[in-house]
Amino acid sequence: MIRVLLADDETMIRAGVAAILSTDEDIEVVAEAGDGHEAVALAQRHRPDVALLDIRMPRLDGLAAAEELKRTLPQTAVVMLTTFSEDAYIARALGGGASGFLLKSGDPRELLTGVRAVAGGAAFLSPEIARRVIDTLGGERLARTTRARDRLAPLTEREREVVALVGAGLSNQEIAARLYVVEGTVKAHVSAVLARLGLRNRVQLAVLAYEAGLVADA
Repeated sequence: MIRVLLADDETMIRAGVAAILSTDEDIEVVAEAGDGHEAVALAQRHRPDVALLDIRMPRLDGLAAAEELKRTLPQTAVVMLTTFSEDAYIARALGGGASGFLLKSGDPRELLTGVRAVAGGAAFLSPEIARRVIDTLGGERLARTTRARDRLAPLTEREREVVALVGAGLSNQEIAARLYVVEGTVKAHVSAVLARLGLRNRVQLAVLAYEAGLVADA
């Protein structure tokens, strides 16, 4: 069972998101919060697997709440859920350790896929967010692709396969099944690649995979 905390200051939005999550028998909403402070307090009490946080909330916004959760409850995966797609929000959320970023206007299936992905240790960006990260958070596309491929050049072929599958949003368990190896081997590959490339988390690795054009090959 994937235990989820949901935080949004709009009651009807919370109800709608909770209703979507309830369609998956493996997902349970264990707590709901109306602001960032309440979200942090409830997360510390319930220790959910995933925290779905709206960005704009009173008292403490979702971005600040995400940073606090990653500091105090690193085992809880944080997904930002918002109507706002400005670059500053995306950059701060990803820099603060968020494992995913979803738009409220997206397909409800993305919500379920995203929650399952981050609960399994993967990163997940809605397609629109992934495009914005690639297209707007950096320089010209070709130059970024070249730089990304240069960074990945020292990796082994198997490590590149793992990076591509991380970029595609697969969990360690799913990657292990795809590559016919044990999950511990995948974890070792991911940890080694993150250390070698100087990356903080799987989200940054997923973005690099997108920029290098590896995801289409996954």
